Amino acid sequence: MPFTNETEEKQVERAVLVGLSCPGFNADQAADERTMDELRALAETAGAEAVAMRLQRRPAPDARTFIGEGKAEEVKALAEANDASLILFDNELSPSQMSNLEELTGRTVLDRSALILDIFAQRARTGEGKLQVELAQYQYYLPRLTVWNEEMGRLGGGIGTRGPGETQLETDKRYIRSRIQKLRENLEDVRKVRAEQRRRRQKNDLPVVALVGYTNAGKSTLLNRLTGADIPANNRLFDTLDTTTRQLTVSDTCQALLSDTVGFIAKLPHHLVEAFRATLEELEYADLLIHVIDSADPERDDHIAVVDRLIAELAAPGTPVLECYNKCDLV
Repeated sequence: MPFTNETEEKQVERAVLVGLSCPGFNADQAADERTMDELRALAETAGAEAVAMRLQRRPAPDARTFIGEGKAEEVKALAEANDASLILFDNELSPSQMSNLEELTGRTVLDRSALILDIFAQRARTGEGKLQVELAQYQYYLPRLTVWNEEMGRLGGGIGTRGPGETQLETDKRYIRSRIQKLRENLEDVRKVRAEQRRRRQKNDLPVVALVGYTNAGKSTLLNRLTGADIPANNRLFDTLDTTTRQLTVSDTCQALLSDTVGFIAKLPHHLVEAFRATLEELEYADLLIHVIDSADPERDDHIAVVDRLIAELAAPGTPVLECYNKCDLV
């Protein structure tokens, strides 16, 4: 389990992208051409090269391999033909499905949530960001730990299945649960510090404006232009994970605080939303939200809907939202 925030020099991994669409799936479960293109961008952001893609449609997911063993064999052949060591799914897989697919294909299999977690682990820079990413990773991997150990033949009943393997698994699970509790306590301290900062801002009567939007909509660039800040702003997904706040001069008599926030994305893993609650709490206390929209994005309307849903979940009811159409020069 790669619980690390260090970026290492390594060869670019070649990946096969797989998605499944079923009639019973909701918007957060289904894969289509649009979400597969986004998966390709996520793979590139993580440092992988997408060399092939398969989008399958079937009445319902297969309980054992999600896509069915026949399609899994096809994906395996595709990976072999393209020398790919990684298979990335646009859907969320159960721990057993992921394990079964790895056994069948002989390749590393990750779902969309694991891929996004990996990107966040690469990008986190501040102590707070690293805490939040580590918490999300542990929450994601804990239920998968049992399956991984079972696949190694270390658990179960009967001769040869008791002893060191089971003891190690329980030790691992106890350690992870203990670490999760410690991380939550540390992040609670972060929330208290943020609450104190908010009280000081309210005492100084400084309104707070939060920039929100789909990932790579241009929030950081806008903050730089408005405040003269020099925070990194690159044309890539999830370039900003850590909240940055700068003072904004609105007029001779009005000052405000402008905060950049982590970008949103469709199918954002719930582990991340929970882990980043301390950061996303800023939306709840903002006096104004500026929804930054990429005007040139062909999926603009869908991305607006994703952000609107998250604003409704995270912001205080009645908080005014100003839509800001960015990148108009690219339209």
